[in-house]
Amino acid sequence: MHRKNIFFRFVPIILLSFIFLFSCASRQDVVYFQDTQSFETLISDNTFTPKFKVDDLISVHVSTLDPEASVPFNLLVGVSGDSGANAGIVAEQVSYLVDKDGEIDFPVLGKVKVEGLSQEELRVLLRDKLSEYLKDPIINIRILNFTVTILGEVRQPGTYPVIGEQITILEALGLAGDLNIRGLRNNILVIRDFDGTKVYNRIDLTSKEAMKSPVYYLTQNDVIYVEPNQAAVNTSASTQGLTVTLSVVGVLLSVATLVVTSTR
Repeated sequence: MHRKNIFFRFVPIILLSFIFLFSCASRQDVVYFQDTQSFETLISDNTFTPKFKVDDLISVHVSTLDPEASVPFNLLVGVSGDSGANAGIVAEQVSYLVDKDGEIDFPVLGKVKVEGLSQEELRVLLRDKLSEYLKDPIINIRILNFTVTILGEVRQPGTYPVIGEQITILEALGLAGDLNIRGLRNNILVIRDFDGTKVYNRIDLTSKEAMKSPVYYLTQNDVIYVEPNQAAVNTSASTQGLTVTLSVVGVLLSVATLVVTSTR
């Protein structure tokens, strides 16, 4: 009877060892760009340029050597300033929302089609239209609602604002603290929206070919989802199985203890 008690005592240890052996991730599961060589030069032919989409929030500021001349072409609104030196009404730049027709309503010019244009293309378009009213206008354009959402097996999932005009998937994952050890690196999903149509793309970050992917550079409001790798799936399944097994073992041990006690 003593040997049987020892056996039952070591059952959980045996099960945990089994789970550990069959749930470990290999090097191929976690290393980025495994096919690159030392001092290898990679020339990317990815010519991605972000384009404006419906529901984008755009800041457009027009300036010239004559400040008074450019005033009618800048949307400003008066807001209350702080106390002290800034007390009173302060002029604040108003942004433009790209409507469902892909247009913005620009002062004096009226409706301007911006959907599908890059920032430089819109800058050239506005400069041409404004040349009738202004001499050598300087036009600054920014997307104000450029965000990316990162979900799944990363250290800090969430929605992150993008300050510049471009961001790569590597930079975005860096904002989220990188993938954790359970993240599947060779099949990352990027969900992209084009006027209400969802486009699903996958990218393999274990290969240098990832830099040629159409989703290596992200666009505004992209969603990145990192799946759990097989080791994480195995661990989850094994943990569930272990819970059931330990429950059964616990019941059996209780029954065995009761039987031994009653036969003494």
